[in-house]
Amino acid sequence: MEQRRGEARRARGCLVGCVVAVILWTVASAQIRYSISEEVNEGTVVGNIAKDLGLDKSTLKERQYRIVYSNTDPLFHVNQNDGILYVSRKIDREEVCAQSSTCLINLKTVLENPLEVHYVEVEVLDINDHSPSFPDKDKRLEISENVLPGARFQLKPSRDLDSGHFSVQQYKLSHNEHFRLEVKDKGDDGKIPILVVQKSLDRETAGSHSLVLTALDGGKPPKSGNMNILVNVLDINDNAPVFSNDVYSAMIDENAPVGTNVIQVNATDLDDGPNGEVVFSFSNSMNQNILNLFDINQLTGEITVKGLIDFEEKDRYEIEIEASDKGLVPLTTEKSVIIKIVDVNDNAPEIEATSFSSSIPEDSRPGTTVALISVNDLDSGLNGKVICSIGEDVPFALSPSLKDKMYSLVTKSPLDREKQSQYDLTITAKDAGQPSLSSEKTISVVVSDVNDNSPEFSLSPYTFYVTEGNEPGTSVFSVKASDRDENDNALISYHILRHGSEENKLASFLNINTESGDILALKSFDFETLKTFQFQVVATDSGTPSLSNNVTVNVFILDQNDNAPVILYPVSSNGSAEGVEEIPRNVNAGHLVTKVRAYDADIGYNGWLLFSLQEVTDHSLFGLDRYTGQIRTLRSFTETDEAEHKLVILVKDNGNVSLSATATVIVKVVEPKEAFAASDIKSAAKDEEDSNVTFYLMITLGSVSVLFLISIIVLIAMQCSKTTDYTSKYLQETNYDGTLCHSIQYRSGDKRYMLVGPRMSIGSTIVPGSHANTLVLPDRRRGSGEVRHFQQSFFFVP
Repeated sequence: MEQRRGEARRARGCLVGCVVAVILWTVASAQIRYSISEEVNEGTVVGNIAKDLGLDKSTLKERQYRIVYSNTDPLFHVNQNDGILYVSRKIDREEVCAQSSTCLINLKTVLENPLEVHYVEVEVLDINDHSPSFPDKDKRLEISENVLPGARFQLKPSRDLDSGHFSVQQYKLSHNEHFRLEVKDKGDDGKIPILVVQKSLDRETAGSHSLVLTALDGGKPPKSGNMNILVNVLDINDNAPVFSNDVYSAMIDENAPVGTNVIQVNATDLDDGPNGEVVFSFSNSMNQNILNLFDINQLTGEITVKGLIDFEEKDRYEIEIEASDKGLVPLTTEKSVIIKIVDVNDNAPEIEATSFSSSIPEDSRPGTTVALISVNDLDSGLNGKVICSIGEDVPFALSPSLKDKMYSLVTKSPLDREKQSQYDLTITAKDAGQPSLSSEKTISVVVSDVNDNSPEFSLSPYTFYVTEGNEPGTSVFSVKASDRDENDNALISYHILRHGSEENKLASFLNINTESGDILALKSFDFETLKTFQFQVVATDSGTPSLSNNVTVNVFILDQNDNAPVILYPVSSNGSAEGVEEIPRNVNAGHLVTKVRAYDADIGYNGWLLFSLQEVTDHSLFGLDRYTGQIRTLRSFTETDEAEHKLVILVKDNGNVSLSATATVIVKVVEPKEAFAASDIKSAAKDEEDSNVTFYLMITLGSVSVLFLISIIVLIAMQCSKTTDYTSKYLQETNYDGTLCHSIQYRSGDKRYMLVGPRMSIGSTIVPGSHANTLVLPDRRRGSGEVRHFQQSFFFVP
């Protein structure tokens, strides 16, 4: 319903409009047309409308003659006084009519009273006041370098605000051998410039082309407009990378630190962008060992050390390098890089002992080969030249062999295993590098034994002291020998040298342990029968052939206190030790009554006799000298003293277990005349008794002297057979005052021994020994007070 009503109203409006138009057309219908050039000055006369329309000029003002405009900026105005049409401002045809071929401005003029409407057309004529212009002053084109000749690229046309003949009439292109210009005429739409490729493009030769497109209008002179065209030739990956050098080679020291720069390769690619970006890599055909040693920077082409380079493993490496671009289909170029390794002195010489004999007999001649020494140095040149040496203080030398780097280790002087049984030989090998390196190898050479040393006794001669009364079958002493050889050559056996001589007959009473050297006595010795004897012991080794040595053994029998003192005086006719002495009553004090004489077959302390009064009737009358046995009066006799006195004298030795004897002396005091008579009677008996005592003393002293003489002869003979100063003599103690005593002195080298009797020094000292008593005696000849200890001796004499 609403739609129908709207349509009815529109129909009525149209009808009313038609009626009004008819009425106005009837009122005035005159129309005039003028023409004027654009850009004329303000106030320029366009035309006299009143005259051309035949209007009365005098009524124009009254009838309000005017132009009716729809905008507030009119282009024209009419003068009401004369009816002339003027230009109100400069008219720009392109502004008013844009690109219309004919620019007509319709003006409506009105007169009132009565109303008249007149239409005036003003044609604005174009002048060439605009130059052609392009939408863009600069145009950038991107054309691939692989485009074929004839390729066409349409450009935006130039625009000229002028019209008609003053619009763009033609285009011109600056000269370029690769491009030409075609123009396509599209009628009212103008002319379209087209850029045509007439020659193949090469970006690597010319990456861009600068062109100038000029548009010209039809004015005289024509106006123009330019557009700068920059043609960028787009790259295609048509160039492979090219290395800067034909040959790459480098030298580097072995053991160079990781990261050390070896060489840098360089390659360029004429392409652009990713097609021209070059990356480096090792060829896929490279050995993995080389890849472990070297690395390459993909961007810079620097080859660096990656692992440990050893000249001795390989002295030259050839590395295949690939240079590739980053095109969609990469192009690759390969190049070989030669790397030479420079040897450095990083290997010490190596020493190897071949055909080595761990032992060599000590009787080997000089020049005997012990081992073959080979040296090796993995370095080259001077770094691998080796000099071998050995110490000068050893009896060995290195002898160069005919073969290079081979030496023979030989003896240069005689060997003696007993001086040195093993040599730790240090062999030094030193190369000629700078700085030089050296190594050492120690070889142990054992000098094997040969039987070249005889057994040697620890003492020569041996002197032993055996206490008399030893137990038969027991060891009394031992000898010891050593052999500087070893093993069987040093295995020693002992035996006693036995022969039929008179001097060696006592050896039959001895036996020796063949392994230990212990000597056993098969009988008991008696000092009183045998004082000394000697024999020889032979020590033999087990070598082949065997060697032997002998030693003289001197044996001295030491006295034991096995003999009790024997009373020599007084002795009664029945053999008892009793005697009667008569003395005058008028004797003075100190008168010798008698002297008790005793004898002990033992010697030393065992034979040192001491006298004491065991029983006496009057201690104030008689005294006894304990050392001499002399009985003397202590005072003069008085009338009250008894006429007979009994004295019991005890005689004992000084042995550890003293032995003793007693003698009884009856002293009768007589008047002087009776004493002289009694003395004459006794003198004959006493002379006989004294002669018997003297006889016994002579026999005893004679036997002792003979025994000492034999000992002196033996000791002198031993001294002559040895280099040691050895003297021996027996000296009889001359201080004999009535008691038999034995005092024996002898000297052996720097040792002096004394066997003393009753008159021995009280300060003497006995030191227990292994088999008997040990005598410790300083040698006064040395004057140093040094005290010597000897195996068996008797007393120390200061």
